[in-house]
Amino acid sequence: MSKNFSWLNEPAAFSGDARELKLVTSEKTDFWQDTFYRFQRDNGHAYLTPVTGDFTASVTVSGDYQELYDQAGLMLRIDQRHWIKTGIEYTDGLMHFSAVVTNGASDWSVIPLHNSSKDDEVSVRVTRHDDAVRVQFSINGAPWQLARLAPFSSADASVGLMACSPERGGFEAVFRNLDVGPAIARNLHD
Repeated sequence: MSKNFSWLNEPAAFSGDARELKLVTSEKTDFWQDTFYRFQRDNGHAYLTPVTGDFTASVTVSGDYQELYDQAGLMLRIDQRHWIKTGIEYTDGLMHFSAVVTNGASDWSVIPLHNSSKDDEVSVRVTRHDDAVRVQFSINGAPWQLARLAPFSSADASVGLMACSPERGGFEAVFRNLDVGPAIARNLHD
Protein backbone atom coordinates (compact mmCIF):
# COMPACT_ATOMS: atom_id res chain seq x y z
CA MET A 1 0.00 0.00 0.00
CA SER A 2 1.04 3.56 -0.66
CA LYS A 3 2.75 5.54 2.06
CA ASN A 4 2.47 8.80 0.11
CA PHE A 5 0.52 11.09 2.41
CA SER A 6 -0.97 14.39 1.31
CA TRP A 7 -3.19 17.01 2.91
CA LEU A 8 -6.87 17.50 2.36
CA ASN A 9 -7.37 21.03 3.72
CA GLU A 10 -3.89 21.75 5.08
CA PRO A 11 -4.02 23.11 8.66
CA ALA A 12 -2.91 26.55 9.81
CA ALA A 13 0.28 25.07 11.25
CA PHE A 14 1.82 21.61 11.34
CA SER A 15 5.16 19.86 11.74
CA GLY A 16 6.41 16.30 11.42
CA ASP A 17 5.28 13.29 9.46
CA ALA A 18 3.42 9.98 9.93
CA ARG A 19 5.73 8.96 12.81
CA GLU A 20 4.82 12.08 14.80
CA LEU A 21 2.74 14.92 13.46
CA LYS A 22 1.63 18.01 15.37
CA LEU A 23 -1.00 20.34 14.00
CA VAL A 24 -3.05 23.39 14.89
CA THR A 25 -6.52 23.61 13.35
CA SER A 26 -7.85 26.47 11.30
CA GLU A 27 -11.03 28.33 12.27
CA LYS A 28 -14.34 26.39 12.34
CA THR A 29 -13.23 23.21 10.58
CA ASP A 30 -15.33 20.05 10.33
CA PHE A 31 -16.47 17.09 8.25
CA TRP A 32 -20.27 16.71 8.31
CA GLN A 33 -23.12 16.09 5.86
CA ASP A 34 -26.65 17.30 6.63
CA THR A 35 -28.07 15.10 9.41
CA PHE A 36 -29.69 16.95 12.32
CA TYR A 37 -27.62 20.13 11.95
CA ARG A 38 -28.70 20.71 8.32
CA PHE A 39 -25.33 21.89 7.06
CA GLN A 40 -22.49 20.49 5.02
CA ARG A 41 -18.84 20.99 5.92
CA ASP A 42 -15.84 19.46 4.26
CA ASN A 43 -13.07 21.74 5.49
CA GLY A 44 -11.57 19.61 8.29
CA HIS A 45 -7.91 18.65 8.13
CA ALA A 46 -6.91 15.18 6.94
CA TYR A 47 -3.47 13.72 6.16
CA LEU A 48 -4.29 10.82 3.85
CA THR A 49 -2.73 8.03 1.79
CA PRO A 50 -4.44 5.91 -0.89
CA VAL A 51 -5.70 2.41 0.02
CA THR A 52 -7.23 -0.44 -1.93
CA GLY A 53 -8.88 -3.59 -0.66
CA ASP A 54 -8.62 -4.70 2.97
CA PHE A 55 -6.31 -2.86 5.37
CA THR A 56 -5.79 -1.74 8.97
CA ALA A 57 -4.83 1.81 9.92
CA SER A 58 -3.93 2.90 13.44
CA VAL A 59 -2.63 5.98 15.23
CA THR A 60 -2.13 7.22 18.79
CA VAL A 61 -3.57 10.67 19.38
CA SER A 62 -3.59 13.33 22.07
CA GLY A 63 -4.98 16.83 22.02
CA ASP A 64 -5.66 19.97 23.97
CA TYR A 65 -9.43 19.33 24.06
CA GLN A 66 -11.16 22.41 25.44
CA GLU A 67 -14.05 23.50 23.23
CA LEU A 68 -17.20 21.77 22.06
CA TYR A 69 -16.51 19.27 19.24
CA ASP A 70 -12.68 19.53 19.29
CA GLN A 71 -11.74 16.22 17.64
CA ALA A 72 -8.78 14.16 16.43
CA GLY A 73 -8.37 10.63 15.09
CA LEU A 74 -8.55 8.68 11.81
CA MET A 75 -10.45 9.22 8.57
CA LEU A 76 -11.33 6.77 5.80
CA ARG A 77 -12.50 8.74 2.77
CA ILE A 78 -13.82 7.91 -0.68
CA ASP A 79 -15.21 11.38 -1.46
CA GLN A 80 -17.04 14.33 0.14
CA ARG A 81 -20.20 12.29 0.79
CA HIS A 82 -18.67 8.89 1.65
CA TRP A 83 -16.28 8.76 4.60
CA ILE A 84 -15.74 7.68 8.19
CA LYS A 85 -14.08 9.78 10.89
CA THR A 86 -13.36 8.38 14.32
CA GLY A 87 -11.37 9.27 17.41
CA ILE A 88 -11.70 11.53 20.41
CA GLU A 89 -14.34 14.24 20.34
CA TYR A 90 -14.92 16.70 23.18
CA THR A 91 -18.59 17.23 23.98
CA ASP A 92 -20.63 18.01 27.09
CA GLY A 93 -17.43 18.75 29.03
CA LEU A 94 -16.02 15.26 28.50
CA MET A 95 -13.85 13.31 26.08
CA HIS A 96 -15.86 10.78 24.06
CA PHE A 97 -14.78 8.13 21.61
CA SER A 98 -16.69 9.17 18.51
CA ALA A 99 -17.48 7.60 15.14
CA VAL A 100 -19.23 9.28 12.23
CA VAL A 101 -20.15 7.16 9.21
CA THR A 102 -21.22 9.15 6.16
CA ASN A 103 -22.92 7.49 3.22
CA GLY A 104 -24.58 10.54 1.70
CA ALA A 105 -25.61 11.79 5.15
CA SER A 106 -23.69 11.63 8.42
CA ASP A 107 -24.58 9.69 11.55
CA TRP A 108 -22.85 10.03 14.92
CA SER A 109 -22.20 7.65 17.78
CA VAL A 110 -20.27 8.37 20.98
CA ILE A 111 -18.89 6.44 23.94
CA PRO A 112 -18.29 8.68 26.98
CA LEU A 113 -14.83 8.26 28.51
CA HIS A 114 -15.71 9.27 32.07
CA ASN A 115 -12.38 8.36 33.66
CA SER A 116 -10.14 9.74 30.92
CA SER A 117 -8.22 12.99 30.64
CA LYS A 118 -6.46 14.76 27.81
CA ASP A 119 -3.20 13.36 29.21
CA ASP A 120 -4.29 9.82 28.32
CA GLU A 121 -2.94 8.23 25.14
CA VAL A 122 -5.78 7.05 22.96
CA SER A 123 -5.06 4.70 20.08
CA VAL A 124 -7.54 4.47 17.23
CA ARG A 125 -7.76 1.58 14.75
CA VAL A 126 -9.84 1.21 11.59
CA THR A 127 -9.96 -2.07 9.66
CA ARG A 128 -11.72 -2.68 6.36
CA HIS A 129 -12.80 -6.22 5.48
CA ASP A 130 -14.62 -6.27 2.13
CA ASP A 131 -17.63 -3.96 2.58
CA ALA A 132 -17.42 -3.64 6.38
CA VAL A 133 -15.33 -1.35 8.57
CA ARG A 134 -14.41 -2.11 12.18
CA VAL A 135 -13.58 0.82 14.48
CA GLN A 136 -11.66 0.14 17.70
CA PHE A 137 -9.90 2.12 20.41
CA SER A 138 -7.47 1.53 23.26
CA ILE A 139 -6.66 3.85 26.17
CA ASN A 140 -3.16 3.80 27.63
CA GLY A 141 -2.34 0.42 26.08
CA ALA A 142 -5.44 -1.43 27.34
CA PRO A 143 -6.92 -4.16 25.09
CA TRP A 144 -8.63 -2.94 21.93
CA GLN A 145 -12.33 -2.21 22.40
CA LEU A 146 -14.88 -2.43 19.57
CA ALA A 147 -16.69 0.87 19.05
CA ARG A 148 -18.40 0.33 15.72
CA LEU A 149 -18.94 -2.22 12.94
CA ALA A 150 -20.40 -0.45 9.92
CA PRO A 151 -21.21 -1.21 6.29
CA PHE A 152 -18.98 0.81 3.98
CA SER A 153 -17.93 0.60 0.34
CA SER A 154 -14.87 -1.44 -0.60
CA ALA A 155 -14.00 1.14 -3.30
CA ASP A 156 -10.53 2.63 -3.56
CA ALA A 157 -10.20 5.28 -0.85
CA SER A 158 -7.74 7.22 1.28
CA VAL A 159 -7.01 6.80 4.99
CA GLY A 160 -5.05 8.74 7.56
CA LEU A 161 -5.34 11.19 10.41
CA MET A 162 -7.92 13.94 10.82
CA ALA A 163 -8.54 16.86 13.17
CA CYS A 164 -11.30 19.46 13.35
CA SER A 165 -12.48 22.28 15.61
CA PRO A 166 -16.01 23.26 14.51
CA GLU A 167 -16.42 25.99 17.15
CA ARG A 168 -12.99 27.65 16.98
CA GLY A 169 -9.50 27.65 15.52
CA GLY A 170 -6.29 26.80 17.34
CA PHE A 171 -7.01 23.27 18.56
CA GLU A 172 -3.66 21.49 18.98
CA ALA A 173 -3.40 17.75 18.29
CA VAL A 174 -0.48 15.33 18.24
CA PHE A 175 -0.48 12.05 16.30
CA ARG A 176 2.08 9.29 16.83
CA ASN A 177 2.91 6.13 14.93
CA LEU A 178 0.40 6.42 12.10
CA ASP A 179 0.50 3.01 10.41
CA VAL A 180 -1.34 1.63 7.40
CA GLY A 181 -0.85 -2.04 6.52
CA PRO A 182 -2.51 -5.40 5.96
CA ALA A 183 -5.86 -6.05 7.63
CA ILE A 184 -5.82 -7.70 11.04
CA ALA A 185 -7.67 -11.02 11.46
CA ARG A 186 -11.47 -10.95 11.17
CA ASN A 187 -11.97 -12.28 14.73
CA LEU A 188 -14.25 -9.88 16.60
CA HIS A 189 -14.14 -11.75 19.91
CA ASP A 190 -10.71 -12.97 21.02
